[in-house]
Amino acid sequence: MEAIKLSIVVPVYNSEECLPEFNIQIEQAFVGFPAYELILVNDRSSDNSWKKIVKVCEKNKKALGITLRKNSGQDNAIMAGLKFAKGEHIVIMDDDLQHSPHDVLKLYNECLRKGSDICYARFSDKKQKNWKNFGSWVNGKLSEKLISKPKEIYLSPFKVFRKEIAQEMIKYTGPYPYIDALLLTITHNISQIPVEHYSRHKGKSNFNLVRSVSVFLKHATGYSVYPLRLAIYIGFIASLFAFIFGTYFLIEYFIHENKVEGWISTILLILFFGGTILICLGIIGEYVGRIFLTINRKPQYTVEKVTSNSITNVSE
Repeated sequence: MEAIKLSIVVPVYNSEECLPEFNIQIEQAFVGFPAYELILVNDRSSDNSWKKIVKVCEKNKKALGITLRKNSGQDNAIMAGLKFAKGEHIVIMDDDLQHSPHDVLKLYNECLRKGSDICYARFSDKKQKNWKNFGSWVNGKLSEKLISKPKEIYLSPFKVFRKEIAQEMIKYTGPYPYIDALLLTITHNISQIPVEHYSRHKGKSNFNLVRSVSVFLKHATGYSVYPLRLAIYIGFIASLFAFIFGTYFLIEYFIHENKVEGWISTILLILFFGGTILICLGIIGEYVGRIFLTINRKPQYTVEKVTSNSITNVSE
C-alpha cells in the first residue's frame, strides 16, 4: 500500500452547502496525486453537515469523516483530525472554499522546496469584513509578543506542516489548544507563499465579533504569562496615579490653602481603582480557571462516530 503523502484536515461547522463543492474541487485538484487523505471533522454542527460528510465519504474513497459529541471549537476539532492523520505532511484549511483546494499543492511543494517545517499561505487581499481584517492585524501584532511570532510571518489558517510537527502537537492535552501557538512553540523553520483568498462559497461565517474576542482571550492566556505581567503594570500605573493625585491634593491644601471638595474625587477614585482591581482579578481568575480545568482533565474533544468506505459504524 502506497504511503500517504498528504493529509488534509478540515474542521467543519454548519457548512452543509459548501461540502459537496469542496469535495469536487479536492478531487479535481488532486488528479494524478493518489497518495492523499481528506479528513473532515464535524464540530457538532447544528445543520446537516454530518450527513453531507457521510455522502462525501461514500463518493471519495480517500475521505474520512469524524463527528464530535459536542461543539468543542475549531482548534479542538483540528486536534482531533491530527490524531487521525497519517500523511507525511498535513494541511489545515477552512471548509467554506475561501481557501482553494487548488492551492494546497502549492503550499506542499513550497514546503518541500524550502525544507521548512511549516508553510503558511499569505493573503494579499482577504474577502471578508473590515473588522475581521483589523482583528487579524491586531492578532498578528499581539502574537509577536504573546507567542513569539516572527514579524514577517502571517498566521494564516491555511497552512501545511510536517508529520513530525503534528506528532509533537498532539502531545498537548490541555483543554484549550491554539494551533498556531503550538506550531510556534515547536519550530521557527517557517516559510510562506502568496495565494488568493476567495469569497465564501455559500452561507455566512460562523464567527462574530464577540466569539472572535472570546477565542482570542482564551488563546492569549493559554500560551503566555504576558497578561499576568500586564496586570502588574496596570497595578503599578494605578498606584503611581494615586500617588500623583494624592501629592497634588496635599500641595493644594498645605501650600495654596485650597480645600478640595471630596465627593466627586472620591467617587472617581473608587471607580478607577475598583475597575483596575477587577481587571487584574479577572486576568488572574482566567489562569486559575485554566489550571482547574487542566487538573481535572477536561477533554479537548470527544469523538462520537468515524466513517469512511472501510468503516461502517455510522448511523444517519
